[in-house]
Amino acid sequence: MELKLGDVQTTALIPLAIKANETQRKNPRIRDEKAMEIIRKLGIDTAPYDKFLSHEGVVARTIMFDDTLKSLLKKYSDAAVINLGCGFDNRFSRVDNGTLHWYDVDLPDSIQTRAKAFPEQERVTMIAGDALKTDWTSQIPKDKMVIVIAEGLLMYFSKEETQTILRNLTGAFPKGYLLAEMMSKFAAGDKGKHHDTVKSTNASFKWGTDSGDEFVALDPKLKVVEENSFHKVMQTFGLRCKIFAKLLPKVNNRLAVFRWG
Repeated sequence: MELKLGDVQTTALIPLAIKANETQRKNPRIRDEKAMEIIRKLGIDTAPYDKFLSHEGVVARTIMFDDTLKSLLKKYSDAAVINLGCGFDNRFSRVDNGTLHWYDVDLPDSIQTRAKAFPEQERVTMIAGDALKTDWTSQIPKDKMVIVIAEGLLMYFSKEETQTILRNLTGAFPKGYLLAEMMSKFAAGDKGKHHDTVKSTNASFKWGTDSGDEFVALDPKLKVVEENSFHKVMQTFGLRCKIFAKLLPKVNNRLAVFRWG
C-alpha cells in the first residue's frame, strides 16, 4: 500500500498503530483487526507512534467514543453518522446496528489511501471533503438525525478554523449531535513538540479549551450535553494512569457531546 499523507493526516498513524498493537495483546481492551492488517501492509515501524500515555489515552477515548455513540444509536437507530477526519478509523465495524448510514469524510489524499485498505460496504460511504468547506455535506441526507464524530481532529485547527467547522455543521444539517475530542489549553500550542507520539510527525496543536462552553461561544446553536475527561476510563487501567489523573487532572483530553436543532 502506498502511503501519501499530509502533516496532519499523518497523525492518523498514531491511533492506527496503537489499535493494532493493543489488538495483539493477550487481553486486549479494544480489538481492531483492520488496524493490524493495514500496519502489516504499510510495513511501518509502530514504535514512534505508540508510547505509554498515548496508548492508554487512545484506548480510553476509543472506549468512550464507542460507548457514547452506541448509546445515541439506541435512540436514533437510523442516524447518519459522519466520521469527520476519519483517517484509518474502523469504528463502523464496532458500532453497526444494521440500520445506520455511515459517512467517512477526510481530505482527498487520506480518502484515496483509505479506499485501498477498506472494501466497499453497504451503508458506508467514503467522501473526500475538507472540514473547512461545505460542498461535501450535499452527499449526506438532511432528514435524518446526524451524529458527527470529531476524534483526534479539532486540536489541529485554530479557534477561528474551529468556529468555521462548527458553523458549517450546524448550518448544513438541521439537527444533530457532535462528539468532539477537546484538548486542554495547557497541552495546546507548541507543547505538541513534547507530545510522546505527535512529536514524531510534523503536525502541531493549534488550540485548546477549558470547557465545552467555549465551543458554544463560537456557535450558539450548540448546547453542551455532557463532557468527560479521558481520565474517567484511563484511571481504571492501572497505577500509572491513576497517578497521571491525580497529579494532572486538567491536562488530559476530553470527550464533549453537543446537540443542536
